[in-house]
Amino acid sequence: MSFPNNDPGYELQETPGKGEGVFATKNFQPGELVMVGRIEKFVDKNNSHPSQIELNTYVMHAGLISKVNHSCDPNCGIKVNETGGHDFVAFKPIKIGDEITFDYAMRNYSVDYFGEQCRCGSTKCRSKITGWKDLPDHKKQEYKGFIAPYLLELDAQNIIK
Repeated sequence: MSFPNNDPGYELQETPGKGEGVFATKNFQPGELVMVGRIEKFVDKNNSHPSQIELNTYVMHAGLISKVNHSCDPNCGIKVNETGGHDFVAFKPIKIGDEITFDYAMRNYSVDYFGEQCRCGSTKCRSKITGWKDLPDHKKQEYKGFIAPYLLELDAQNIIK
């Protein structure tokens, strides 16, 4: 994929209290592709950076996808591309300078590696980073169409309740 002026529309920056984050260098409209997900390697277990792609399968994405921070009120969602990677698609309008965020529950059925308080700073913060299985039903409805489809399959199978 080529980008005009070699600008993919985002860059890595420091974020106060969170380390690094990815910020928009151009505006994105809802439904617009923000970041292309390319699987770099498979990993043995989940932690704060891998993406879940099946019940017990986790991968690391190439590029800056692993640097995109969680928010309980995100501006991006997930679309699984033809390679199995997670593309990030604008869920809400994103303006130049906005931090690009997604809810980790949009790709992980269970999240148990963030013991501390969520630091997203959103007025809609759930206080704890959770996986899909722990999201309230209204949040699952809000994210419809912007999540990894296997999450719905796992819900339907009642795999981990």
